[in-house]
Amino acid sequence: MAHTGRRSHRNRNSPGGHRKPKTQKPRTQKPTTRQRTRSRQTTRRALRREVPSTVALLADERDFAAMRHYASFAFDDHGAYLREMEGLLKALAAKGVHTTVALFDPVAYEEFCADTRLDPDTAASRTRYTAELAAGGGTVTYEGQPIARLVPRLIGVAEEQATWEYATALLSRAGHDGECRDDTTARAAFDRAGAALRAVVEAVGPGVHHLVCSVPADETSLVAVVHADAREAGPPKLAEPSGLVFRTVLACGFALRSPGGLVLRTIVADSPETVRGWALQDGWLRPLSEAEVFTAYCTDAETGEPIPPEHGVEYRAGIPLSRPE
Repeated sequence: MAHTGRRSHRNRNSPGGHRKPKTQKPRTQKPTTRQRTRSRQTTRRALRREVPSTVALLADERDFAAMRHYASFAFDDHGAYLREMEGLLKALAAKGVHTTVALFDPVAYEEFCADTRLDPDTAASRTRYTAELAAGGGTVTYEGQPIARLVPRLIGVAEEQATWEYATALLSRAGHDGECRDDTTARAAFDRAGAALRAVVEAVGPGVHHLVCSVPADETSLVAVVHADAREAGPPKLAEPSGLVFRTVLACGFALRSPGGLVLRTIVADSPETVRGWALQDGWLRPLSEAEVFTAYCTDAETGEPIPPEHGVEYRAGIPLSRPE
């Protein structure tokens, strides 16, 4: 056959024509069982950091001994128990878990189990009780402090919580008159206590103030302590929840017309510490004289014997405070 000199053009769609190369999708490999397990563990660890923990601690050796008669309680030495608890707290902190510590009270625990019909000789019941403690307050946040420093703070917070609960009950009863109930009595006393606390701190001026209120009630004495920082401009910074406890105790004194007292120690840089005092009288604070303040501080409350004055402390009269309308 003769050659004509023309090129033959094949149909690109024909089997012999040019084809567009196919793009191959990368093949995705399914995670292995080990990878899936590691992923779940990582996720769980992340979630664990989102869940706070509460640890209930037997700080007192007598309380520890009271728990030993439960067969499910695994410890027999208080020192070893405290070391193990400290190790647990450190382990939780290392994982980034926010942890609070509460005081475990065997008597309250037994009452809790009786009220809820739980078997006290189980770890599950102790866990339930610990959860109740966390919900009720009176806990200390664990921030890596040694157990020797944590225990006294924990006891102090538990005592403060008990004082607040007792003072609240007394204040509530102050509003009862026979079969009638008058909530305004308790509310007015609490508001007046807040006004008195502000008035005292503002009257003494700048510094770090340490206030103590003592109110005798029902054959016992309610004592509340609060710190106020007034070194900077603006309202003094009151430590909470101590401020709430202080106002409640002072309100009890006002509502019950109790002969209580309030003393204040002020610390200012490059100046002697000063101490002032007020007596609860007619629902307000009466300033004590310098001699009364000195006598109150330099007399043993139990024996009545004189106590030497503190070195570097000045005893001053209380400042008159305007009574609110």
